[in-house]
Amino acid sequence: MGTPLGNYVRLWEQERLDALTADIFGFKALQVGLPQIDALRANRMQHRWLSDESGGPAENGARKPDLLHDFCDLPFASDSLDLVVLPHVLEFAAEPHQVLREVARVLIPEGQVIICGFNPASLWGLRRATSRLTGGTFLPSGGELIGLRRIKDWLKLLSLEINRGHFGCYIPPRMTESSIRRFAFMEKAGNRWWPSLGGVYILQAVKRVRGMTMVGPVKFKKKPQVINIPVASKNRQGIDGQG
Repeated sequence: MGTPLGNYVRLWEQERLDALTADIFGFKALQVGLPQIDALRANRMQHRWLSDESGGPAENGARKPDLLHDFCDLPFASDSLDLVVLPHVLEFAAEPHQVLREVARVLIPEGQVIICGFNPASLWGLRRATSRLTGGTFLPSGGELIGLRRIKDWLKLLSLEINRGHFGCYIPPRMTESSIRRFAFMEKAGNRWWPSLGGVYILQAVKRVRGMTMVGPVKFKKKPQVINIPVASKNRQGIDGQG
């Protein structure tokens, strides 16, 4: 995050996260990882926490986390959080699917999760792949970039339904400030002409809970209604009189 390109990504993501989280209401929100970004800055929930895996010295403007824990084991009860933000957590986690499973567990029904990630199907993803082959470095080292199709499959399996998404950072993967300014026009062009090829994506999904279904038919027996039918009197003409 300390490089010119890293700052460019941070500013783009901060702007999108502010817009997304400002209109999400509830009581409890959690940002997991990446203290250099304040993902909940614009959110107005009463309880907002930042968690991380380690409590090392702050770098590049990073904030001090409120909680320290393993990302695969969130220290919250099931169905207890309204919002969870994962800024570049899944792609650098040892067990990304388990992290996402934990998020689904702690979210309340209709709770929301926001995921930030680097897009492997982009110039940035291509640059990272070639850098690893040549022994160079581009983007944070370690981890594995996760494509959108894979993320969507995971979300679907966990009943997390995508309702919004953004792509950004279409500029070539250059590292100097002058190059970033020179290619700034590509942001608008990318959004119009090749929207799914941005170097970074942000997805917003909602936890859907299916309705409960009773096992077996349930029958309710009604008590029979008693209807009083008057009994017709016998015709006594043939008994008492002869006409």
